[in-house]
Amino acid sequence: MATKSIRVLFFIFLSSFQLEFSDAQTWIKAGYWLAGREFPLSDINSALFTHLICAFAEVDSSTYQLSISSANQQYFSIFANSVRRKNPSIKTLLSIWNGQNSTYQSILGNKNINPSVLSSMVGDSSHRKSFIESSVRTARLYGFQGIDLFWLWPNSTDSNNLGILLDEWKASASDQPELTLSMAVRYSPTHETVSYPIDSMKKNLNWAHLVAYDYHMPSKENVTGIHAALYNPSSNISTDFGIREWLRRGFPANKLVLGLPFHGYAWTLVNPNDNNVGVRASGPGITIDGSMGYKFIRAYIQNYGYGAAPVYNASYVVNLFTSGATWINFDGVETIKAKISYAKEKNLLGYKAFQLSNDDNWALSRAAQIEENNDNDKQRLLLLILLPIALVLILIASLICYFRRTAIKSKGRRNLRTPGTSTQAAEYFDSDAPNLQVFSFSDIKAATNNFSSANKLGEGGFGPVYKGKLPRGQEFAVKRLSATSTQGLEEFKNEVSLTARLQHVNLLRVLGYCTERDENMLIYEYLPNKSLDLYLFDPIRRYVLDWQKRVNIIEGVTQGLLYLQEYSNFRVIHRDLKASNILLDNELNPKISDFGMAKLFRKDVDEANTGRIAFEQWKDSKGKEFIDPSLDDSSSPCKLLNCMQVALLCVQENPEDRPSMLEVSSMLKDDSMAIAAPKRPAFSAKGDENAETSSTSRQEIYSFNDPELSQLEPR
Repeated sequence: MATKSIRVLFFIFLSSFQLEFSDAQTWIKAGYWLAGREFPLSDINSALFTHLICAFAEVDSSTYQLSISSANQQYFSIFANSVRRKNPSIKTLLSIWNGQNSTYQSILGNKNINPSVLSSMVGDSSHRKSFIESSVRTARLYGFQGIDLFWLWPNSTDSNNLGILLDEWKASASDQPELTLSMAVRYSPTHETVSYPIDSMKKNLNWAHLVAYDYHMPSKENVTGIHAALYNPSSNISTDFGIREWLRRGFPANKLVLGLPFHGYAWTLVNPNDNNVGVRASGPGITIDGSMGYKFIRAYIQNYGYGAAPVYNASYVVNLFTSGATWINFDGVETIKAKISYAKEKNLLGYKAFQLSNDDNWALSRAAQIEENNDNDKQRLLLLILLPIALVLILIASLICYFRRTAIKSKGRRNLRTPGTSTQAAEYFDSDAPNLQVFSFSDIKAATNNFSSANKLGEGGFGPVYKGKLPRGQEFAVKRLSATSTQGLEEFKNEVSLTARLQHVNLLRVLGYCTERDENMLIYEYLPNKSLDLYLFDPIRRYVLDWQKRVNIIEGVTQGLLYLQEYSNFRVIHRDLKASNILLDNELNPKISDFGMAKLFRKDVDEANTGRIAFEQWKDSKGKEFIDPSLDDSSSPCKLLNCMQVALLCVQENPEDRPSMLEVSSMLKDDSMAIAAPKRPAFSAKGDENAETSSTSRQEIYSFNDPELSQLEPR
């Protein structure tokens, strides 16, 4: 019975996280490699990416066929096979551009470069046919799985023709094996004379990646500017504005890929003492055009910065460095992380880095790593989030084990009548919950502004929860039983009776209740930081919970559960413990809430193979692969790997091998305590399902306050 309970708890817990992946597309992690540059193809760490793009092929101005220079032919021919050696699942694309001069003039803002070779190609059906056939043929010949068009500045006359090109290109690329089609686009579809055939792009492209950089350059402007600003307090020249414009024009977020520049720009200040954004500059600094790769910037700061350090600017989301008259803006590690969080928050499809040779020992590429990228990263995310909470579920499972094979008789259970008999309900609570305050309906109605939507904090199975404020200024939360609630009066009784008897710093304090006018309402202390799930699932808020804070939450929940089992007057199984039922106070201390389901409960359930991930990786000494680099346990006595080990000990096949709840607490507190190697979890394989069936097919229900309790050691 207990083994089945453990399986169900883990399945419910993990399924809440897996919902985030159920409808999501693969998170794109793409990068450009420029053929023939000083960065060897063999040095690419392809394991950090889902897609790699080999750049650039051109278009022959006479034949309009794809053209690759003889010097770069060798690189294009071996690119796909070379990068797959380190990452067999990598997808490769061949990128085509408008030529170096035309592209550079586009970046500088010179719009008098058309008709370019691409403009000439899209405007003629025979030229398009030549281009499409040769590009598809070359991509398949060299083993590429897609084609990328890097055309930065098509004008209004190109728009319709570009739409026709995409229609025809998609038809040709759809032949098996189908090729991925992507296209580089300006950061905003409405920027100056840029015009894009959005309907055709939505239909034919797998994604469009924003060239979200080179907004301001020292070679064309005599004032300092942020070349890749995510936000801009003073103008619309920002990535955020551009993305909102793309979405407003109807282009879907799940087909937008955010461009990340692995380069920055240096200006020479007119006045070294005036080093803000938008101040006068005399031109580029350090290099001819001011452009500097991230690796070069890091080396320059180290060698010539004279001890000065770059500063992260959250208003623009950029790293800034100033030394004397030199002013540099670039995307550092902090900036890259912030932009990835932004992309996730906006539900974009992923990111692409330009370009890989500018990275410094893969610092930016690693910073850009997001948990949801492929199957292995999904597993890492599950375990990363699971570790801080897993012990909570294990402790619940140990309580269930404590009561296994125990026949508990229900004695003295008084039943309430229908909610309409508010007098009888009040009498029941007056005798069974004497320490709680009885609130009038009118007081609660006034405190919540007539249960207004502005005061609504959320809604659960019990019903809506509102914030209220008494005339003396005391804030509280009120949970109001809904007529359509999946829980009911029995759970309401349960929670009032239980919480009136439970007093612990890690349990949510109930102030009182109301049963007037056929209502059933519970009044709690109000916690402004709300619930743990709002931090775990938020791409930005989760960084608030560093490892030490998560350890504090683990310890607090553990102490709350120890109180429920060991130190209160009777033992309690919460049975609905999850991230949304762990509330956080002003100092992010946890408080367990929602005791409406607090009782032992048993019925037939399906098994879930949820433990194989952790155990197999642990057995192969690969546990560290699950640890996100943003969580640092170096200064904490509670180590991530120790938590993993304790978690695996608690779900071993044989219940006798599992540590008790008190032992779990000791292992977490004492870093010098020897921890045994875990054996295979009970739910790591499905081979024993039939053996369990006969012993777990019974239906048993246990109430929280029955007096006959098992004396078995809980595990």
